[in-house]
Amino acid sequence: MDIADWRVKIDELDRQLVELISERARCAVEIGKLKQNSSLPVYEPDRERIIFDNIARQNKGPLSQVQLRQIYERLVDVMRQIQKDEMAPQPVEERPGEATEMEPRDCTHGLRSWPFAGEALGKSERENCYQGRSLTNDCCDA
Repeated sequence: MDIADWRVKIDELDRQLVELISERARCAVEIGKLKQNSSLPVYEPDRERIIFDNIARQNKGPLSQVQLRQIYERLVDVMRQIQKDEMAPQPVEERPGEATEMEPRDCTHGLRSWPFAGEALGKSERENCYQGRSLTNDCCDA
């Protein structure tokens, strides 16, 4: 085989790897759901140790044990992140016209909320304007 033939073979192996990694990711998502419903942690060092032991037993080369473990450590890291993302609270859908930290309502001083109002107002005016609210909340026009 020449280099072009080897590259065709590698391209086919990559396609198969993508399919298998995607299937593994789908399994990780489902496991993440079960962990969430059972209040189990995402990170389970004992399970990861089992995975690394399994791949070490299966390794027939040419990758060294260290090289194969490095690949799998990254794979497991990504799968763990997928589970964390699955378990993370989903963002609340913003309703039109509703104030957010990024789009605050105007205060009665005609200025946007913090940090903009704080830059234009003196300290005492800013304290009065916020009326004890967190500086990340809307100004006095709440």
